[in-house]
Amino acid sequence: MTDASRRAVENHRKRLRERGLARFEVQGLDRDRGLIRRLARRLAEDGPEAQRLRRDVERSIGGEPPKTGGILAALRRSPLVGVDLALERPFEAGREVDL
Repeated sequence: MTDASRRAVENHRKRLRERGLARFEVQGLDRDRGLIRRLARRLAEDGPEAQRLRRDVERSIGGEPPKTGGILAALRRSPLVGVDLALERPFEAGREVDL
């Protein structure tokens, strides 16, 4: 590498550090290369979408345990909340079975 190209690379990396970005190497499957690059690019933007993505990835790889009560919360949001439904059915003794 020539002195000019080495200086250009050093200057580029210095500008990245000033923006708070870091270079690092990861190992993965070749078919995931594009996915990992897109993920890194999106996380580097550091906006609300990056925060949501970061939280989702952390949760999916075991960062925090899943929150309980999701079904109950969904039932409480149901449009049937407060509707007076008759959910009773008549009792039937059933049939006799000869064993």
